[in-house]
Amino acid sequence: MANIKSQIKRNRQNEKRRLANRSVRSELKTRIRSVESAVASGDADSAREALQLAQKRIDQAAAKGVIKKNTAARRKSRLAKQVQELVS
Repeated sequence: MANIKSQIKRNRQNEKRRLANRSVRSELKTRIRSVESAVASGDADSAREALQLAQKRIDQAAAKGVIKKNTAARRKSRLAKQVQELVS
């Protein structure tokens, strides 16, 4: 346990951020899974809709700094590729 006042505050801030980031990451995983399940079922329309939502959440996570910019781009690219293979 920290004895220094600034470190105690820093620990509180880190915990708040950790919980916020965890919820964003959980939302990301859910959205990505929904795209993958739509692709697996072969439903192109629902896959496109799920892809839009997933891309939006990925962009938001990158903007907040929860994931890095290149990680966001890679995930979006891979999901789009899966949906595109389904459509064509």
